[in-house]
Amino acid sequence: MLKEIIISIQAYFEAHRFIIKHRLWKWIFVPGIIYCLLFMVGIYFFWISSNTAIEWVLMKTGVRGWMNRMQESWWHFFFIVGQIMLRLLLLICYFSLFKFLFLIIGSPVFSYLSEKTAAIIEKREFPFSGNQLLKDMLRGTKIALRNLLWQSVYLISILILSFIPVAGWVTPLMAFFIDAYYLGFSMLDYSSERNRISMSESIELIGHHKGLAIGNGMVFYLMHLVPVLGWLLAPSYAVIAATLSLHRARNQHVIIA
Repeated sequence: MLKEIIISIQAYFEAHRFIIKHRLWKWIFVPGIIYCLLFMVGIYFFWISSNTAIEWVLMKTGVRGWMNRMQESWWHFFFIVGQIMLRLLLLICYFSLFKFLFLIIGSPVFSYLSEKTAAIIEKREFPFSGNQLLKDMLRGTKIALRNLLWQSVYLISILILSFIPVAGWVTPLMAFFIDAYYLGFSMLDYSSERNRISMSESIELIGHHKGLAIGNGMVFYLMHLVPVLGWLLAPSYAVIAATLSLHRARNQHVIIA
């Protein structure tokens, strides 16, 4: 798995050189600007609503009153850290929902961008078909909803775990890797679409090569640490990097397909 994660991370640097060489910037900035605007608006409303949600939980459970009485106790420190971890976990949960919505909306562009990348690499053209585009959009929606369902099951379990003192501190990291995997899964599946691999076969293939998905998703999220520019570039870079990582993995016989 470590080798696959390294391949996926290196693919982002390769994607940057690939975009410059083949002048794909218009396919980067158009979806990137839309994503960036939606992301900023979404984060603003999340921050407001998460404050209200956390405070409501603390008040209803009586934890807020208990914390106020324990101001001078070392327990107060643990609950403050727990609040921070809970907020991070809620942010990841929100981002997961936002991400899947954008993947559904942007599936036509991402599918085309993956196809264009493969066409350049393989030096061949993929004939355009309106009917096939509609099928790809439907498939992308099904994959996104399927991944959203499974990821929600894991995140709910992690959310429950987050209320356990100290042990709950690791939950944001657990949620991060799960979210990275399902994001990378969606990006890799665009290549499966193009190669006419069925959904069940794609699920099995990516399940056997989780490192490629995790590595792709990890860099996608880390790019968000660079305000605006990282948000602008992350979606399209992730698609191109996923396509390049699969091509490289096959050439290195990491994937036999």
